[in-house]
Amino acid sequence: MLGDKKLSERTEEYRKKIKELEFEELNPKIRPKTKEEIIKDLINFSKLDQYTTLFNLNSFQGGISLLEAKKRLFQYGVNEISSEERSHWLLRFFKIIINPLILLLLFIILVSLITKDYRTSAVIGIMVIISVLLQFFQENQAYNSSESLKSMVRTTCTVIRNSKKREISLRNVVPGDVIELSAGDIVPADLRLLSSNKLFLNQSLLTGEALPVEKDANPISSQRVEDPLNLKNICYSGTNVESGHAFGVVIHTGANSYFGSLSKSIAGQKPLTDFEKGVNRFTWLMIGFMLVMVPIVFLVNGFLKGDWYEAFLFGISVAVGLTPEMLPAILTINLSKGAISMSKKKVIVKHLNSIQNFGAMNIFCTDKTGTLTLNKIVVIDNLNIEGKTDRRVIDLAYINSFFQSGFRNLLDSAVLKKARENRIDKENVKYEKVNELPFDFVRKRISVIVKEGKGKQFLVCKGAVEEIASICKYYELDGKYFNFDNKANEKVIRLNDKLARNGFRVVAVAHRQVRAGENAKNISHLESDLVFAGFMTFLDPPKQSAKGAIGKLEHYGVKVKILTGDNEMVTEKIARDVGVKIEGVLLGKDIDRLEDRQLKDKVEHTTIFAKLSPDHKRRIVETLKDMGNVVGFLGDGINDAPALRVSDVGISVDDGVDIAKESAGIILLDQDLNVLVNGIKEGRRVFANIIKYIRMGASSNFGNMISVLGASLFLPFLPMKPSQILINNLLYSISQTATPLDNVDKDFIAKPRRWEVDNVGRFMFYIGPISSIFDYLTFFIMIYIFNALSNPTLFQTGWFVESLASQTLIVHIIRSKRIPFVQTWASLPLTVMTALIIVVGIALVYSPYAGFFDFVPLPVLFWPLLLFILILYVGLTQIIKNIYIKKFGYE
Repeated sequence: MLGDKKLSERTEEYRKKIKELEFEELNPKIRPKTKEEIIKDLINFSKLDQYTTLFNLNSFQGGISLLEAKKRLFQYGVNEISSEERSHWLLRFFKIIINPLILLLLFIILVSLITKDYRTSAVIGIMVIISVLLQFFQENQAYNSSESLKSMVRTTCTVIRNSKKREISLRNVVPGDVIELSAGDIVPADLRLLSSNKLFLNQSLLTGEALPVEKDANPISSQRVEDPLNLKNICYSGTNVESGHAFGVVIHTGANSYFGSLSKSIAGQKPLTDFEKGVNRFTWLMIGFMLVMVPIVFLVNGFLKGDWYEAFLFGISVAVGLTPEMLPAILTINLSKGAISMSKKKVIVKHLNSIQNFGAMNIFCTDKTGTLTLNKIVVIDNLNIEGKTDRRVIDLAYINSFFQSGFRNLLDSAVLKKARENRIDKENVKYEKVNELPFDFVRKRISVIVKEGKGKQFLVCKGAVEEIASICKYYELDGKYFNFDNKANEKVIRLNDKLARNGFRVVAVAHRQVRAGENAKNISHLESDLVFAGFMTFLDPPKQSAKGAIGKLEHYGVKVKILTGDNEMVTEKIARDVGVKIEGVLLGKDIDRLEDRQLKDKVEHTTIFAKLSPDHKRRIVETLKDMGNVVGFLGDGINDAPALRVSDVGISVDDGVDIAKESAGIILLDQDLNVLVNGIKEGRRVFANIIKYIRMGASSNFGNMISVLGASLFLPFLPMKPSQILINNLLYSISQTATPLDNVDKDFIAKPRRWEVDNVGRFMFYIGPISSIFDYLTFFIMIYIFNALSNPTLFQTGWFVESLASQTLIVHIIRSKRIPFVQTWASLPLTVMTALIIVVGIALVYSPYAGFFDFVPLPVLFWPLLLFILILYVGLTQIIKNIYIKKFGYE
């Protein structure tokens, strides 16, 4: 028999299994909801009273039971928004290998091993290892850097269960839970408020609005709700409590929350960027070219020489020679160097491809808050009814802001800061608070009563302009009182509209004396017959650096577009202040009415997009991309994540939400547009060095194939042995690893650059055949001067040296549109590397390993003739390059 303890353990295990089976039987898992269903639920619950809400969610004021919570946790799943997990290192390594170029080289290695051509397989194997390992380690380093930026998040909340408060993990919150909210809390799920006391939430991660919003538990009476984020009794998952206290019941959790519905739109495979598309197009261009040329070379040599096995090996070698096998490594080295350079300028590059996309970017989309502005509200002016600065207005505003005890919002903080700067606070210490009427959203104002010592009492009221104007009987100007008649009221409204159109937030200030006996507990009756004092104007001011940065972006050919959840008047004011040229304004509600084709007609000539939802931002970015633009997008909230994901260059900031940072390829440690300007220049420098390698490799390979094909037609032997082609290709590829360290002409980074495969092909057809001219000249010299027709090894050695020297030297001509060694010099690393490879190639001919590659010493006369050939080659290539630039440019 089992012991009591063992039996107890088995019984408990059995009970748990039965409970799990009961959960599966009675509580099938709930299917995920669509975004439309989630919004519909929130709107429907906002219209119900508190008791009906609880009834519909099978909950109570004292919360649900612990057992019910377990059942619902099984049904609805944990309260988490799934984020992209990093794949295992083996999978990441495998993805690097699944590259057309690498797969092609691996296939050639396999064929070489089958045919026992071990030299070929060894040389190609070295190329593959260098390329793959470089890319793997560089990408791994970039990822580790970005991981260090992960922010800490609050992981617990206060829940009511079985009528008792409990502190539980956010992931264990379920629909029907009653949650207590206090200042500093993160809202753990979508809630319908049951009760609230001066609750203010910061919803900036969803809306982009800096100012907190007040929430209350009253049902929404309006039948039509345009924006679900405007529901006053709904609190959204991921927002945080600025001040106040509340209780709410959970409607949705995890992926079914409004926050979660936005994260769904960024799940899955990220669309290919302009850079990735360009690399793929070039890769397939070269593979296609190789698939045409290699069979021709194989057949020609097979038929003419009769040795099909030797022709096959030669064809394999030619295939390797045509393959830009170092392209992945060159790309990775270039991009990694750019990432290291950017990290020194407070930019972390998560996805290496984003560096080049920076350079190609011609449209930059950004919110205004925190990027163009300081993301803080300041007092701009204090104006009387005539629109002139009046000290009296800020005196009264300070008294109201200082003595009110409710939520002190950003406007109050700005008033107090302004008062301290002007020592107004020191001059108003004589007052003592008597009473207060707090702010609410019906009256849209707040009043305080103060007294000076034992002197008279007076009321100061501050709030929305129209509401304040409606309770005024007089207005004050230069210390005198005048009747607040219709004419005065119209003047106030006109000035308010003018200030609003200029982008200012406006608050009105009024006052009145309180006679003895008037000050009762309820002072609401005192908010009448007030004296209108004037206006306080506020603004989130533009950054001093923004205007200069906008000018630089325009100089570099990048058009700025502002995408914001804020209103259009504030946005226009900021845009003008920072020098953005406004072509047009489009609102979110107007975008909803536009089909994709109609939106395409609008976006190109629109600068400001205001009152946007996350989906609006995504549509705008996708539309701009569809029109052939390379689009960068800067965002830091969950509302920005869909647009970040579909953009070519997704940019977020260190203090952005995790989903925004996951969606972005670039993380800014300093939210300054000048950092972006540096990124653009770095991206264009990276692209310049990548395109150098592409041009060099493509034109060199094309020229070599013309030479190989021509030589195969008239030579009774192979123009170069397979092993010699491979070592030639390996040495040339190694010389190109210094290309990422090269200098770049200033005029090349003056405008956006992007992949143009047609340009690469055209350049290849212009420059490539030049090398063939001098290859044929070398053939002539080897045959008629050195009688190499009877000495194939001598011929092959001579062409090996000339081919390696010419294609390595040509780097210096192709790297710039200027005259090499006269108007421009390559960087020291590239100069040293190319010279070293030529020396190694020559030394190899005389080394102990010469026999391994079938090399023989060359006649002394060969070297001055080689120098003559190289000088002619450089000169003719420069002439043809200039003709090409005049005709097609140097893109």
